[in-house]
Amino acid sequence: MTDKDSFFRQVFEVAKLIPFGRVSSYGAIARYLGSGKSSRMVGWAMNQSHCQADNIPAHRVVNRNGQLTGKRHFGHPDLMQQLLENEGIQIENDQILNFEKHFWDPAKELL
Repeated sequence: MTDKDSFFRQVFEVAKLIPFGRVSSYGAIARYLGSGKSSRMVGWAMNQSHCQADNIPAHRVVNRNGQLTGKRHFGHPDLMQQLLENEGIQIENDQILNFEKHFWDPAKELL
């Protein structure tokens, strides 16, 4: 297993802990894993999550502003939004409304 594979596996494990109806960000996950400057790598992991046997809720990981920047990796341009809306999260113009209310920070939640 390479270092990248190990990091991706750690990202997947954190993403699986994001509660229904909540979202986290690439940067928050990177900081929690002690790699604060690796938010882009968290994004790459989320892109690869669709190829995993585990059910990884990649739709719950967005950018630091609550924008659905990873939506093109879901096979259909509206799927990420639909999945989040099914969890009660309102979205307008690819932006989560009341982002702060839905934000889940693993550094604070996983003490």
